[in-house]
Amino acid sequence: MGSGTEGVGEAGVSRRELVAASAAVAASALFATGNYAYAQGSDRIKVGLIGCGGRGTGAANDCFRSSQGVELVAMGDVFADRLNGSKGALKDQLKDAFKVTDDTSFVGLDAYKGVLASSANLVILATPPGFRPIHFDAAVKAGKNVFMEKPVASDAPGIRTVLAAGELATQKKLAVVAGTQRRHQAPYVATIAKLQAGAIGDIVGGQVYWNGGGVGNGYGDKGSQTDLEWMIRHWYPWTWLSGDHIVEQHVHNIDIACWVMGGHPQSAMGVGGRSQRTEARFGNIFDHFAIDFIYPGDVHILSMCRHWDGTPGNVSERFVGTKGVTNAAGSISGPNEWRYQGQSTNPYVQEHADLIASIRAGKPLNEARQVAESTLAAIMGRMAAYTGQIITWEQALNSQDSIVPDMAKPAAAIPVPAVSIPGRTEFK
Repeated sequence: MGSGTEGVGEAGVSRRELVAASAAVAASALFATGNYAYAQGSDRIKVGLIGCGGRGTGAANDCFRSSQGVELVAMGDVFADRLNGSKGALKDQLKDAFKVTDDTSFVGLDAYKGVLASSANLVILATPPGFRPIHFDAAVKAGKNVFMEKPVASDAPGIRTVLAAGELATQKKLAVVAGTQRRHQAPYVATIAKLQAGAIGDIVGGQVYWNGGGVGNGYGDKGSQTDLEWMIRHWYPWTWLSGDHIVEQHVHNIDIACWVMGGHPQSAMGVGGRSQRTEARFGNIFDHFAIDFIYPGDVHILSMCRHWDGTPGNVSERFVGTKGVTNAAGSISGPNEWRYQGQSTNPYVQEHADLIASIRAGKPLNEARQVAESTLAAIMGRMAAYTGQIITWEQALNSQDSIVPDMAKPAAAIPVPAVSIPGRTEFK
């Protein structure tokens, strides 16, 4: 995605025309990749897994299910118990495609370096998000194709690292796909292609939601662990590791808003706080956010997310145009009423199929910039709620607030981060 400016861009192409063309290409790739992946099954895809928790284990299985000729050759995690649990599960799931040995199993903060030094030609990055920029940068420099889970950073310095590594991946002709699986989900792809072709006219506003119950039970006893090990094992309650739930989870819906709008928001203002997460064991993250994202043309998109038990859930998107309304996921109402009638595949599998097909076709996908911009939009919303101030895109992108501790000092004491107070919290 570009700068998100209105009007006519390079070579006299409008933003709508540019994004419509991109959506059409995505739709074409979505429906073509499956057969191609199987046809090229003799081209071995050797996978290395970095981050062996539930999402990493699931992603490795999805990758294997997506295409023929895929095998898992290396794994790494900070904790031996997580690594061994994942190895046991994946050995049962992958059968003969499980090629991991003791020599290609790595434990510790530097475990990713062992995986990157292995024979893997595709790596899955599924550690807590605070580590994503470090691992993505190293993977690209090592010449590996990448599947990385969202979000791709927890602060602006990390986003800048991801953007630079994404550009290097382009230069090195490496494929990069992110875990924003709706970008590979047929109803979304088909619907947004229609929106960019003008099916509901000009977008004048919208809402995106991720309202649900709590995630995780906070942190446990530290025991003999270092501060860093303790926080990583209980990573969700810490903003430096998860980005807070607006970044870690709600980024999916914010990504849809950026996709529909053809770029990132220009500014954000909002509110947030802790209504149910009032205990210290919930770290320093909020339990609710409501953000007003302002896109070019003074288009306002409301973003709302909350982790409140005992309240109605809502995970959805809605956009209003001059000629209709859409949920962006297979439904348009208005003069051009339409319902998606095509086939659907599991998007968690399809994203890997598209990635592998692009590698085998010699036309590598690179989603680094789009996921970095969507992640930064979520970070911008968090900054607006944490500070109580209006935050512009430029302020967010150029922020010097580096909230991730120095990984070169794993034994160092890490102060427990304070909960932000709007109106009192500042950023650099």
